[in-house]
Amino acid sequence: MTADLFTPLSLRETEVPNRVMVSPMCQYSCDARDGVATDWHFQHLASRAVGGAGLVMAEATAVEPRGRISPEDLGIWSDDHVPPLADIAAFVREQGSVPAIQLAHAGRKASTARPWEGRDPLQSDEGGWTAVGPTDDPYPYDGDAPPTRALSPADIADVTEAFADAARRAREAGFEVAEVHAAHGYLLHEFLSPVTNTRDDEYGGDFESRIRFPLEVVDAVRSVWPEDRPVFLRISATDWLPDRESWTVAQSIRFADRAADHGVDLVDVSGGGIHPDQQLPDAGPGYQVDYGHRVTDGVERDIAVGAVGGITTPEQADELVRNGRADLAVIGREHLRDPYFTLHAARKLGREDAVDVPPQYHRAF
Repeated sequence: MTADLFTPLSLRETEVPNRVMVSPMCQYSCDARDGVATDWHFQHLASRAVGGAGLVMAEATAVEPRGRISPEDLGIWSDDHVPPLADIAAFVREQGSVPAIQLAHAGRKASTARPWEGRDPLQSDEGGWTAVGPTDDPYPYDGDAPPTRALSPADIADVTEAFADAARRAREAGFEVAEVHAAHGYLLHEFLSPVTNTRDDEYGGDFESRIRFPLEVVDAVRSVWPEDRPVFLRISATDWLPDRESWTVAQSIRFADRAADHGVDLVDVSGGGIHPDQQLPDAGPGYQVDYGHRVTDGVERDIAVGAVGGITTPEQADELVRNGRADLAVIGREHLRDPYFTLHAARKLGREDAVDVPPQYHRAF
């Protein structure tokens, strides 16, 4: 039987009731700059669960303070972060959705202002801090970049432990899926890409050395994550830098196969972010979906694939599942426009029986 958008997806012992995933989207809304989830985070994630999405993923959640993109980012480096996240996970689950969380470290792209405040790097008197990366080369901002410090092998071990501690807290909070963020030019992607990783030790150089740290993080997360729950991995399939040595789709396929060997159940395929010189494709409908399809076709191991990028209609989302191009339709901006995307999709595709509308909303559906 051919799967469609409303066919459940089983990953280990977790069943996702449909193939719609709310993409992790940073809200930059911890105004106290303490990383603690707020009412905004609750309503943002809860409303998408009410809207019927099969899997609702919390945004890039920093595993240590210096791993935040902005001071207002969500965090999970302290046990104090667990209770409000647990409230979110419980409510999402009560709506029949699977609660998930993305564990992240911004690397050299840390310590910046929020998007609506300019994204500029912050200086110490503005609440900024020293970013870290594979080398001491800062991200090439237009203006003055904050200092960046190269991680030593001992530092790498500390960050790996921070990911494991964050996964333990996510488990305590009741999330059913943990996603390791290795995309968009943030720390783990910085180690993957030869554009940013010019180290000459065991963590840099050839492909095997560049994937070492990300796989160590995957191992650390998997070691504390319940065996019956899935681990996801978000990658940038390409750096969009065809004119220089960079991270490519072919390398992404190799990496996905290796990640499967290390216990990753689904690779969430996005693109870009490593350098401002990237050559963005036309950002039209489904502009990144082909990367997910190419990974699906290229991997040899048994690993599921999520596709993201310009998925805006029920027909698009349904088609990529029906045609075997991906196992999950990962939908971001359209969920900002329409928290009830999945309920509307069920009506449009004639699958009203597949999604339970909350009784409080029956009169509208």
